[in-house]
Amino acid sequence: MKKILFFLFGFYTINVAQAQTAETYPSVYDAHLLFAPDSKPGSSSGSRTSIGEPGSTYWQNRADYRINAEIDDRSNKIKATSVLTYTNNSPFELDYLWIQIDQQLFNKKSRGQQRMPVNERSRYGSAIMDFEGGFNFSSISIKENDGSEHINIADYSIYDTRMQIRLKKPLQANGGKITIYFNYDYQIPSYGSDRFGILQTKNGPIYTIAQWYPRVCVFDDIKGWNADPYLGPSEFYLEYGDFDIAITAPADMLIAAGGSLENKKEVLNATELGRLEKASNSNETIIVRTEKEANQHLLKPATGKKTWKFNLKQARDFSWAASKVFIWDAAQINLPSGKKTIAMSFYPAESSSKNSWGRSTEYIKGSVENYSKRWFEYPYPVAVNVASNVGGMEYPGIVFCSSGAQDASLFGVTDHEFGHTWFPMIVGSNERLYGWMDEGFNTFINSLADDDFNNGEYKATRTDASEMAWFMFGPESESIMNAPDAIKESNIGSCLYYKPGMGLELLRNHIVGKERFDYAFKTYINNWAFKHPTPVDFFNTMNNATGENLQWFWKGWFLNNYALDQGIDSVLFISERGNLVSITNYQKMAMPIHLSYKTVSGKTGTKKLPVEIWNNTSNFMVLIEEKEALVSLTIDAENVFPDVNRENNKWDSSIFQQKN
Repeated sequence: MKKILFFLFGFYTINVAQAQTAETYPSVYDAHLLFAPDSKPGSSSGSRTSIGEPGSTYWQNRADYRINAEIDDRSNKIKATSVLTYTNNSPFELDYLWIQIDQQLFNKKSRGQQRMPVNERSRYGSAIMDFEGGFNFSSISIKENDGSEHINIADYSIYDTRMQIRLKKPLQANGGKITIYFNYDYQIPSYGSDRFGILQTKNGPIYTIAQWYPRVCVFDDIKGWNADPYLGPSEFYLEYGDFDIAITAPADMLIAAGGSLENKKEVLNATELGRLEKASNSNETIIVRTEKEANQHLLKPATGKKTWKFNLKQARDFSWAASKVFIWDAAQINLPSGKKTIAMSFYPAESSSKNSWGRSTEYIKGSVENYSKRWFEYPYPVAVNVASNVGGMEYPGIVFCSSGAQDASLFGVTDHEFGHTWFPMIVGSNERLYGWMDEGFNTFINSLADDDFNNGEYKATRTDASEMAWFMFGPESESIMNAPDAIKESNIGSCLYYKPGMGLELLRNHIVGKERFDYAFKTYINNWAFKHPTPVDFFNTMNNATGENLQWFWKGWFLNNYALDQGIDSVLFISERGNLVSITNYQKMAMPIHLSYKTVSGKTGTKKLPVEIWNNTSNFMVLIEEKEALVSLTIDAENVFPDVNRENNKWDSSIFQQKN
């Protein structure tokens, strides 16, 4: 190094030579590895383009559901008939269909239960060890939609949480349709892997119902049938379609769902109808059903039943909740186009305080209006939050959150679950394989919402990236690009939430810039709204829409688990020129450099260098053009980059002189 310095700067007078005080170690950085061109070929089928858009031959199958269900609150059972109309828009004939039957997870013999360690029960399985659940099918039949009206008994087999239906004749390509009729019942688990369940309150139970009907697996242009078993940690990959739902319940039970209520006048009384109408035109929260009214069933139980009818268009799923104890409030949501939808909250008396669910509707309204303005307009007729025994779970138009959440925790979980409207409800990525494409993207947009809501009421204190570095890149860490089922449960928070969320924040704030990033991110959302993108589609969209080759970032941060360690090696003051700083990239990841300094006279400044300084070297010489010596120098003084070793990020002349 000294010979190179002499060759370059030997004709200047060197007044001070100062060395970095922290111990260093050999660099393992390989510029050729990180910055090598992407060797993966582009799509040759025309279904996806090299710029990250759906191609001219992109296709997607469709699933429409018509379901009649009844809930029995004495036996905690659901009985239903589900009619699936499946449209094969692919260019392939299909000899069989794969159906997801997630309730099969909830028995001792399921793969999801058997994979749980005996001495380390997880939140995805521990509460159902002694529960024997699953769908009980009384009949499954098929109408071929070939012009005849004949309905045949289906030829099917069940393999864990999947059902294969074998067709007597292939389902035609390019628009062929088939209708399948499922008659079944099942026992509602008290705790459904933190996704639904039964909350016991002082006045009666609250049922949150999800994964409650057989759902067709996605057949796509990437993998064909996505028939991976449901094991608990991994979430879902679903087709889009329309839902017509009828739910029969005891007459004093209130049903909340993620669709528009089509028969309000049949199931609500005049007082409730009036209040609901008022709420739909009010920016302030209006009580639709009071605590006193919710508890009428305790004084005088109703007799008979009511059937609630809901409709939801262009959605990938449908969920609902039921209870006799619901307090119900609502307010209008104002969308950028001028359209309106409605925010509604359903909760028990125990959760009704103003520092708890009394503000839920306000939180829904703030989140939906914010994300609609920033990214893409909210598409559903309602936005419903239900208090439950679930920590937080999202479905189209409805979410389930903890009944015990209060203040910032209730705002946080509400905002997070409604953030999922955009990922994966609008942008329909494959959660079963790429959990980070919904949880990580959502974590990122949540970080902006914290600042936006109510003039920053819940503005989060930003955690220094250095404090997160070992959590995300330590010896027990794993790559983002792993299926959730294959990630240690202790790493799910890092791999699926924090690491991808922080990665997008770094891109936006410190690598690409806010304006370009937001434009590219909105381009991705608009291109893939109600479609099925892959990670490559996202990477290609961001590369093209920002005009940056970000392959180094995707490779290091997402595809691999490369750690970052950038350090100061030496500082030389050359009186006629300035301060020459030697820096090294020690680990496999690279990032831009922010060098903050202070001179002997007290002058301060920051020199920023792009990531391209690491294109072909692990060591770089930086000239800070101040005509006086530096007394201190720091890489990343604001701690925005997750450097795993900050000991070599600082240089101080007084410490050096004392040691030498």
